[in-house]
Amino acid sequence: MKNSPDRVIISCAVTGSVHTPSMSPHLPLTPDQIAEQAIEAAAAGAAILHLHARDPSDGRPTADPAVFDAFVPRIRDATDAVINITTGGSTRMTLEERLAYPLRAQPEMCSLNMGSMNFSIHPAARRITQWRHEWERPYIEGMEDLIFRNTFRDIRHILKVLGEDCGTRFEFECYDMGHLYNLAHFVDEGLVSGPLLIQCIFGILGGMGPDPENLVAMKATADRLFGRDGYRFSVLGAGRHQMPLVTMGAILGGHVRVGLEDSLYLGRGQLARSCAEQVARIRRILQELSLEAATPDEARQALGLKGRQAVAF
Repeated sequence: MKNSPDRVIISCAVTGSVHTPSMSPHLPLTPDQIAEQAIEAAAAGAAILHLHARDPSDGRPTADPAVFDAFVPRIRDATDAVINITTGGSTRMTLEERLAYPLRAQPEMCSLNMGSMNFSIHPAARRITQWRHEWERPYIEGMEDLIFRNTFRDIRHILKVLGEDCGTRFEFECYDMGHLYNLAHFVDEGLVSGPLLIQCIFGILGGMGPDPENLVAMKATADRLFGRDGYRFSVLGAGRHQMPLVTMGAILGGHVRVGLEDSLYLGRGQLARSCAEQVARIRRILQELSLEAATPDEARQALGLKGRQAVAF
């Protein structure tokens, strides 16, 4: 793990593909809403903006490059933040759909899930009594019988066409201990080189639970696999576990990720009105811990990014 003098990189995942409109009136769905919330999050201190797209007509996840084009250039023009485009999309998208916009945009960063897995929030459907759109309930309940696919061949392909060919670097999303070993395999194969950003994800059904002991175990395993100075790690806590786990990660020397993709709440029973609220809160917590938030250019330097001048949007 790379410790000081690095500052803490705050990533903000603006909308994602898991939560649906009925779960929060504040979830950004249209290009205008996504752009507005991303720009506000950057102003609040987010150095990296992790972006998905939504169909503006009903809020369902989409991989349509035209929808991405309706907000990504606006965010680029209004902020200096690192733009990080998902390669995950949703469990219902093909690999070709998931890569359509990243290959066109050639961003500085993309997320990369390090394995196939069960990925579900289907129990959440029991807590919703009124649905805004017909697609939402079967979408959430249907997760119980779906797998997010990223085989070794899929990952190899993404590393080649985006990493090698486009110069894009990755937020390696690790939902379980085995995902660290998958990443180590690709490092051993010479397909991945540092500096690595490992996003440790806790609290998703199908992956690791939100136990603090799991965070310690992930860090210790990454230390063995990559060497303490061979990677940077960040923490994502899903739902109500967001602030406690990302705070613990920062204390352990890591970076942090917040945003309405990961949690709809700011506190117990309190819906976050925007991603910027979550960014502002974790930034204040970092300051209370005598830690400083990294600027976008400091994040670029720490992660070895190609720079905003080398993207294609």
